[in-house]
Amino acid sequence: MFIPDLDAVREFAQALHNQNIDWQGAVFGWEAEYRALRREQPPHSNMTFTPAEFWIGDATLWGFSTMWEDGDDLPPVETLSDWNVVEELGNCQL
Repeated sequence: MFIPDLDAVREFAQALHNQNIDWQGAVFGWEAEYRALRREQPPHSNMTFTPAEFWIGDATLWGFSTMWEDGDDLPPVETLSDWNVVEELGNCQL
C-alpha cells in the first residue's frame, strides 16, 4: 500500500481550493474529492456556511481530510486516519 507524502497531498488540495471548483477522482493512487465552499447553512448546524473540504483515501486503511471550517482565508483543519498503517520493515532479515 502506498502512502503519499502529506505535503504533496496538501499542495494538491490547496490547488483545488484555489480553483474553488468541485472535483472527484483519483490521485496518488487513492480516491479523493474536493467540495468547494457553499454559502448555504448546513442542516442542523450553527455554522453560517458549508466549508470547503478535501478528503483522500479509505478511512479503514489510510485517509486524510482537510476542511476550511474557519473560512477560505484561514488555514484548514486537518485529520489523518493512519491507525491501521504498519511501518515498512525494509530489508529486515530474520
